[in-house]
Amino acid sequence: MYRFLLCIALLVFILNICNAQRPPDEVFMQNIKTIKFSRAGDPLSFPIIALNSSDQLELNFDDIQGGSKTYYYTMTLCNADWTPAQLSYFDYVKGYSQVRISTYRNSSIALTHYTHYQATLPDRNCQPIKSGNYILKVFLNGDTSKMAFTRRFLVADTKLNMGVQVTQPFNQQIFQTHHRFQVQVETKNVDIRYPQQQLKLMVLQNFRWDNLLMLSNPTFTRQDMLQYSNESEMVMPAGKEFRWLNLRSFRLLGDRITKQQNTDSSFSLFVKEDLPRMPKQYFFYKDYNGMFISETIENINPYWNADYANIHFTYKPPGNIAFKAGDLVVFGELTNYGKDPAATMKFDESKGVYETDLYLKQGYYDYQYALKEKKAGKWTFNSSATEQDAWETENVYLVLLYFRPLGGRYDELIALRQVSSQFNRNMR
Repeated sequence: MYRFLLCIALLVFILNICNAQRPPDEVFMQNIKTIKFSRAGDPLSFPIIALNSSDQLELNFDDIQGGSKTYYYTMTLCNADWTPAQLSYFDYVKGYSQVRISTYRNSSIALTHYTHYQATLPDRNCQPIKSGNYILKVFLNGDTSKMAFTRRFLVADTKLNMGVQVTQPFNQQIFQTHHRFQVQVETKNVDIRYPQQQLKLMVLQNFRWDNLLMLSNPTFTRQDMLQYSNESEMVMPAGKEFRWLNLRSFRLLGDRITKQQNTDSSFSLFVKEDLPRMPKQYFFYKDYNGMFISETIENINPYWNADYANIHFTYKPPGNIAFKAGDLVVFGELTNYGKDPAATMKFDESKGVYETDLYLKQGYYDYQYALKEKKAGKWTFNSSATEQDAWETENVYLVLLYFRPLGGRYDELIALRQVSSQFNRNMR
């Protein structure tokens, strides 16, 4: 009996470890579609709230299997590198360990049958009480082994002032294609004795985590002031504005749809063939920086009145020759930034083009093409060969500063700043 109980305890421990190490921003059930997690009222924002504030986040997603299911969510506090913090759950959350998502509605008017789920958090049943990185975990029937998907969000406890500028690099090899960052932090309100060990600075481009910059060593240290400005570390390819796709209507076709093949029960639309962008050629237009928004011009509510369609993408590589550097993917929030299996395109040698189909809801989408490679055990997505880079490109940069007190067991988020490269820049 003792051995049996020991085996059960060991199994539970292993399952808890596996669940704690679930990667962020992953979809584990293919029936889950159109996940949108953002600040309430702003679907084009990253989910960030201030600690002990009235800020709210809104979660929306569809289950295309339809019916009524019992989804729950919980949250896990992580360090700056997204490893689980060495704290018990109730050290960083006030309330229950699981909260049921009780707001849902079946689709109506639309040809596609699905169920839309919605939640607003934090609520009185589950509130984070520590700042830092969090992973939201959504699962079925109160069983964390039946994970549906995970999403990141941030809780900030702003204690320091931070200034950020986007500048043009001095290096002649990259000054037309990259952005350089200068960050200055006032430290007089926090006891920082060893900046190299206690601080981590991160820079995210358009809310992407796959190509972030992370630094521990400031370039200059003065009394009550830290500066990060090393050009060899604080630079990033600028990319170009995202391509767009208007899917607000499946009947009144958008400007980039060439044809449709609809039936009584489904929609199929074909996107105009995309070509590589020319180097050193740049055109500015307003984009969503890789994100999407659910919208429809035919019905009232885009959450449960909008329809789904198979969207066919085609990309013609230079010389009709397949890339050797990696797999080509459709990149952006519409494919979970290249992670969805359908994002990877297949090369048709007879046509000399890449093709794939995405199952998308009505809305307005931004996307790019990127080469997917695995480096140092992590997937990277490089759009320089497919989209080219231009210094003039408008990007949103999110700068985060993490702090661990001496003897602390997790990384606090004590400063953040969101800037646009178009308005927070210095020209050479």
